[in-house]
Amino acid sequence: MEDIFERLTTMLLEKNDSLSYAKARTWIELLWEDFEATYAKAGREYKGQELTEQIVTNWINHYGPRLHEFRTSNPKFKALMDSEDDLKH
Repeated sequence: MEDIFERLTTMLLEKNDSLSYAKARTWIELLWEDFEATYAKAGREYKGQELTEQIVTNWINHYGPRLHEFRTSNPKFKALMDSEDDLKH
């Protein structure tokens, strides 16, 4: 799983140079978790990591260049997105 997250983080960083490594990794973990949770809540049968990786890859390709512009009022995500590591290291 670590290899998948690392590969997806690298892919996101290639699409968006406004994100730090830590922020990109956080995005990958959030997108992964969100897809799997939403899929499960919808009562869908788990299709495995391959499907989740494919979906997250699609999201990176479509939304990755602008993810740094995302703002939310959801406390779970807001704390992560507004943290001090916004500055690229």
